Amino acid sequence: MQIKTNRIESIDILRGVVMVIMALDHVRDYFHYGSFFIDPTNLETTTPLLFFTRFITHYCAPVFVFLAGTSAFLYGSKKTKPELFKFLFTRGIWLILLEIVVNNLIWTFDFSFSLQIFQVIWAIGFSMICLSFLIFLPKKVILVLGILLIVLHNALDGILMQGQSFQDILWYALHQQNMVVLNPNHAIVIKYPLLPWIGLMTLGYLFGIFYQTDFDTSLRKKWLLGLGFGSLVFFLIFRGFNIYGDLVPWSVQDTSIKTILSFFNVTKYPPSLLYICITLGPAMLFLVAFETIKNKLTDFFLVFGRVPLFYYFLHTIAIHVFAIIGILVFGGNWQDMIITSESFMNEKLATYGYSLFVVYLVWIGVVLLLYPLSKKYMIYKATNKDKWWLSYL
Repeated sequence: MQIKTNRIESIDILRGVVMVIMALDHVRDYFHYGSFFIDPTNLETTTPLLFFTRFITHYCAPVFVFLAGTSAFLYGSKKTKPELFKFLFTRGIWLILLEIVVNNLIWTFDFSFSLQIFQVIWAIGFSMICLSFLIFLPKKVILVLGILLIVLHNALDGILMQGQSFQDILWYALHQQNMVVLNPNHAIVIKYPLLPWIGLMTLGYLFGIFYQTDFDTSLRKKWLLGLGFGSLVFFLIFRGFNIYGDLVPWSVQDTSIKTILSFFNVTKYPPSLLYICITLGPAMLFLVAFETIKNKLTDFFLVFGRVPLFYYFLHTIAIHVFAIIGILVFGGNWQDMIITSESFMNEKLATYGYSLFVVYLVWIGVVLLLYPLSKKYMIYKATNKDKWWLSYL
């Protein structure tokens, strides 16, 4: 079925690719050996394949947040500033509510909500609220603010809080990933500190300028090539000399492979300057490469890129349910997969899990299973543009 749309396919394809890759990381979370308590980038315990399985998924969150800003710009190009403000502000609040209620529930299956995890959807929602105010500023001011948030936030890495006061929790929300234990039965994990994500969405918003209908295509490609290769060169120079831009410097290890892994072991929580460079650089080059390519493979990824929120919730539910089925099949206690604050802290899942081979099989199965449902919803959205509420889903 051919659907007429004004959407930019290369952007949707890129978003679709990272959404599919994202599912790999989440399957690893629920299926791999000790995944709830073992860091796959820990050089002392990881393997090259496990490290790669985690590293490739680093591209998901920054690309998704960045393109959310781009989509906001393109949406706003047909609206007045007050209309765009209303949409971004209300959708931001809506996403935060979805994070607190829906996303936490499907990640934990704990109806007592004893464990609240603030993940990427909360970061997108809060960033949208901030962007709703920033759109009234001159574009040059928005550009400067976005660059400053991304470039300078690593200068704050040395500020560490460990308490539970209002100031401590505020700092966790802004820059320091941490867990707050409110009582034995309730804990909060702030996984996505906000400052760099706000900057990333802000720059993504301005990136939409390159995709205005009257913007010269050849000029756009030159900009994307320059930004893409420039980001990678910046990463190699600053990472190579350990000058600045990441919480953890790389170091020479006892093997060449571990040294290479150390070099690329950049910080995601919060996303460091170098993390953003190594992820967004290739994303820019991807957009150039796939600007005019259309085939069955791009059509496949296009589906997920056009219904990202629907797919995000659906794939999390599917992965969590399959994890419970796996425990039942192999004779375990399915209640272990109800993630509460107590189970999260006492490490009762430390010995649970399957091989990476199983992780990849489940990942492929989940993506293929959700493709027909995602395609049906994509068609429904495209043929019901008069329903305003669909823009919030």
